[in-house]
Amino acid sequence: MEYTQLGRTGLKVSRLVLGTMNFGPQTDEADSHAIMDAALAAGVNFFDTANAYGWGVNKGRTEEIIGSWFAKGDGRRDKTVLATKGYANMAPDGETPWPNHDKLSALNIRRSVEASLRRLGTDHIDLYQFHHVDRATPWDEIWQAMDVLVQQGKVLYVGSSNHAGWHIAQANETAARRGSLGLVSEQCLYNLAERRAEMEVVPAAEAYGLGVIPWSPLHGGLLGGALRKAREGGGGRTSSGRAATALEDATVRGQVEAYENLVAERGLEPGEVALAWLLSRPGVTGPIVGPRTAGQLDSALRAVELQLGEELLASLEEIFPGPGPSPEAFAW
Repeated sequence: MEYTQLGRTGLKVSRLVLGTMNFGPQTDEADSHAIMDAALAAGVNFFDTANAYGWGVNKGRTEEIIGSWFAKGDGRRDKTVLATKGYANMAPDGETPWPNHDKLSALNIRRSVEASLRRLGTDHIDLYQFHHVDRATPWDEIWQAMDVLVQQGKVLYVGSSNHAGWHIAQANETAARRGSLGLVSEQCLYNLAERRAEMEVVPAAEAYGLGVIPWSPLHGGLLGGALRKAREGGGGRTSSGRAATALEDATVRGQVEAYENLVAERGLEPGEVALAWLLSRPGVTGPIVGPRTAGQLDSALRAVELQLGEELLASLEEIFPGPGPSPEAFAW
């Protein structure tokens, strides 16, 4: 496993991030523990979760599964860089949240952190991330709340998720005025097929020293061999949902077909190439992989060792062109 520092910090994290969103809804507790053990054994030390994972009436279940894994001991917690998120209301889906039980008021930040600590069975969160932008709460209030938690030792670093470039700038300029470290990472939608983050988010993250943590690196399965799996009858979730809907667009289908043919000619797996491409991008700390099985984890691990040559990178650029440099891409 390769390691890098998270943004401008001294924190060393693995180039792959273990996403846990499937733990509970898709993968039971025993299998989730086995995947986490395998990830740690392979050198993956960066685990990502969120308070709302588990979904529906089971919100918080994923954090509980991680907490029961930590409780097994053998240095599991000490070896793990633990990232979780807050923002969402924790009421069952469809129920109206009680006032102040969601978003990023100082009150809800404190409540959410304390609840996550209980579910996770730990005394601190290494990276606490704002799951979304709260347009109603000023950054001074948000940083006041986080500064207290950092001083208490309950949170070590702070990151964002799904923030625009100007949100990153606003957050870190406010933090600088307060003498706070500010955001150290941004978790955003970014992959070969969805490159809009290159317009503003990635440049802002690089300028302010944030590590970029892409989520959905296979774009909902679209880049994981969706057409091949459909032909072979093994698509499962990959051949339905977002990937299947996207493939109804002739342009997207043509891109995916060209992509799968390109990697097949080189004897490579599409999902592994998609991860390796992200690992080659400037500013990227590591993509979040969310395996439902140990086999999916093995495939993701192979991507770390995969080196993409200049010719292949150029071919990928032709199939999935990025927006180009900012602001020239939209200004000229």
